[in-house]
Amino acid sequence: MNFFRWLRGISFKRLFGMGGSTEARAKFVDLAPTSKADEEGIYAEALEFATTNPDVSNIALTGPYGSGKSSVIKSFLRTYRGNALQISLAAFLPEADGMGGSNGKISKQEIERSILQQMLYGADANNLPLSRFKRIQSPKWWAGGVSLLIVLGGIALWYLFQSRADLVSGEFFTPFDRSNWFNLGVFAFGFVFLWRSLHHIYLKSFGMSLKGVSLKDVEIAPEAAEEESILNRHLDEIIYFFQSTSYDLVVVEDLDRFENPDIFVTLREINGLINANAGVRQQVRFLYALRDDMFANTDRTKFFEFIVPVVPIISHSNSIDKVLEQGQRLSLDKRLDKQFLRDVSRYLNDLRLIRNIFNEYAIYVANLEQDEENILDANKLLAILIYKNVLPSDFEELHQQKGVLASLLSQYDDMIASSEANYKSKISEIEGEIASAQKQLPRDVDELRKIYAMALIQNLPPDHHYIRFSNSSFPVGQLPGHKEFEKIIAADQVNSSPHSNGGWYQTRLPITETVVDQHNSFAARKEENERKSAKFIAQSGLEIRELKSKINALRTQKFSEVVRANSAQTEACFEGLGDRAELMKFLVFEGFLDDTYYQYTSLFHSGRLSPNDNKFLIQIRSFNSPDPDFQIDSPAEVVAAMRDEDFGQSYVLNRHLMDYLLKDSIKHKSRISKAIDYISSNFKNCDPFFSSYYERGAQVPALVSSLVSLWPGFGAVATESAHSTAHVARIVAYPLEQIMREAARDLDTVHLG
Repeated sequence: MNFFRWLRGISFKRLFGMGGSTEARAKFVDLAPTSKADEEGIYAEALEFATTNPDVSNIALTGPYGSGKSSVIKSFLRTYRGNALQISLAAFLPEADGMGGSNGKISKQEIERSILQQMLYGADANNLPLSRFKRIQSPKWWAGGVSLLIVLGGIALWYLFQSRADLVSGEFFTPFDRSNWFNLGVFAFGFVFLWRSLHHIYLKSFGMSLKGVSLKDVEIAPEAAEEESILNRHLDEIIYFFQSTSYDLVVVEDLDRFENPDIFVTLREINGLINANAGVRQQVRFLYALRDDMFANTDRTKFFEFIVPVVPIISHSNSIDKVLEQGQRLSLDKRLDKQFLRDVSRYLNDLRLIRNIFNEYAIYVANLEQDEENILDANKLLAILIYKNVLPSDFEELHQQKGVLASLLSQYDDMIASSEANYKSKISEIEGEIASAQKQLPRDVDELRKIYAMALIQNLPPDHHYIRFSNSSFPVGQLPGHKEFEKIIAADQVNSSPHSNGGWYQTRLPITETVVDQHNSFAARKEENERKSAKFIAQSGLEIRELKSKINALRTQKFSEVVRANSAQTEACFEGLGDRAELMKFLVFEGFLDDTYYQYTSLFHSGRLSPNDNKFLIQIRSFNSPDPDFQIDSPAEVVAAMRDEDFGQSYVLNRHLMDYLLKDSIKHKSRISKAIDYISSNFKNCDPFFSSYYERGAQVPALVSSLVSLWPGFGAVATESAHSTAHVARIVAYPLEQIMREAARDLDTVHLG
């Protein structure tokens, strides 16, 4: 036994890296109700009044879920002078999970059965000898003496039976003095033993009842036995229980979660019958812990003689303080993002839940970061544990690739394809606008105005050279530049005259816009004509390049960015989560729950990948670039675990990875090409890699050759860089004459330009 205790102690210390129980108490907190929830004594004063008032028999302790009702009760019972019986219905019955009952709900009989069991089985069986509910009685310390007396009693009765003739004649008692002590003693002992045995059998007969008569498969029982209230059916047991015990306060918790107010009515009736029974010496009070909305206001005040409201110690508005408090307890202030804690705390309003999340955090982090390098993202680990505690069923399904998060992850490729299709559609739309604009006949807007003006002038009388519009007149030659040109060509009549000083005639005209173009208005053609300008074409070309750049970067986007861009497509995944959907959306959209979850939910076991290889993959999945000299033990396995888009990022600039890729440049041609593309676009940021690889790389000639052949401008850029000496030295030392000629040509091009 001592060995196993020592072994458990060693395992515990190794698991948490602690040296004693003091540190363990600082790292963990229990979830049990506290007895220090009423330090001011406000609730105790109210409950003391209720439990000493003879007119109060039913007391309600009300408050929302997680407000601390159980802690208030525990604090009160610590100083309560009476004898209290606690009944809790927090245990989940099978029907609560939809395995029985009607529509997956717990029946009233199941609730009453649980109450009755906790009541009767809460007292010692020896205190209820007449109860029909038989229980196993544990033998007391005097059980050995009792069994000896039974043996002696049996021997005494056997001796008296053997001497029955003397007993009948009276000689057994002769002489009736001390000299005949043995016979007299045996008779007295045997008589008392027989009397006690018969008395015990007689008492036990009071607890016997006939439930039914069964003849093979036929059972005779009351017709309404299954529908009858269990508490009412066993009312005599309940009254007998309080007659035989000193309980004067019954505390009932978690009864409100079954949403069945009828059970409260039954308990109130039973409370009245108990206190009305002459055999119950003490007044019995029932104290219920329940939610505020369990009864309507009028029903609640009629049902209970006294109500004590509990002010919640935590809510959505102040839960951040409790979250920060737990973070400080585990010394996580520097590792956790304060803004993340503030945001996520709004979804947590249960103190026990918050404490349990951080308890689990201490265990997870001790297992996942055994090497103490702290490479995991503390915020993501905390998010995983919040997800695990708030959505435990979905977390369990995640291991089987089911549930909401698994569904989102499975749609990743579809979302990428959808985003890519949207970008390509926009590119096609812009290209179509450019082509349409280039097909417009007028060279510019002035020419377009003249076309519409000519169409209007052609419909005027031949000798009319002036037009009047909006109380102003002007020659027809000024029509293309008139400030109200668009209104004039859209009108169905104008006033015209041969002279500027009078004689105006109203001429009805067909709408000029329709005459020129039946399908497009002047404004539409004007906009298209403006698009034809060089500025518009240049701007459109820039938009196309940006869209193509976004297409290339799609595969390197974070999972959260992809999901946010396709939020309408993923909305259906969150529908079944109810009020927890908002928390799930926050964790996913903000990037705390993503495709790296597996790094935080299971231990790493060395196999094909070494611990160093696993650390490298963890860091690149978190979009962190390891040092170029970071040790990779199995490059082939790491390359196999990397995504295609990873080779076009800074992650590929690792000395061991590049050695592996360049060693077989034909096999890894596409991967090397992506790496060179990254270097060419980010050459100034690659100095640490080149410094490391030029000194310790095993495939320097292959690297230089790939740079020159895949990036024609490498030679020119290299000679102009801050580390030109190192680059030129390798170019001169390793490449072929062709490489030198290409480098020289590129350099000449740069100088000429």
